[in-house]
Amino acid sequence: MAIRTIVTEGDPILGKTCREVTAFDERLHTLLDDMLQTMRKHDGVGLAANQVGLLKRVVVIEVDHKVYELINPEVLKTSGEQTGAEGCLSFPGQYGIVTRPNKVTVRALDRNGKPYKVTGEGLLARALMHETDHLNGIVFKRYCDHILTPEELENLGR
Repeated sequence: MAIRTIVTEGDPILGKTCREVTAFDERLHTLLDDMLQTMRKHDGVGLAANQVGLLKRVVVIEVDHKVYELINPEVLKTSGEQTGAEGCLSFPGQYGIVTRPNKVTVRALDRNGKPYKVTGEGLLARALMHETDHLNGIVFKRYCDHILTPEELENLGR
């Protein structure tokens, strides 16, 4: 496993649509392992492949000590609403107030190509939406009115 470089604001790859994964091989497994290690090193909740420079529909998320590997994820259903501070490893130190669905169901493939569904609420729902948006070239800043100031962040306990 290796720590990958996270691309940051201004890199055009963050605005591109990722391509579907068709090969479920050792290279994919290595990518997933590297992405998880990279995300953990940077204290993230989720990471999409384009954030490490690859236009592949691959996401890793870790919430409540449970790891989700999503290949070619597709949002099937959303409901409810939650509003809160959201940040991104590709925009270090920046947070904005973003409204997202409170419950999300996603269909994806695992690292071996087996289909499954995951339904998440709260933070997991937010991460599922945030990371699938990345795969479509959409970053969280599109949804926030403004980036929080250091004083606003401090008031939120960040």
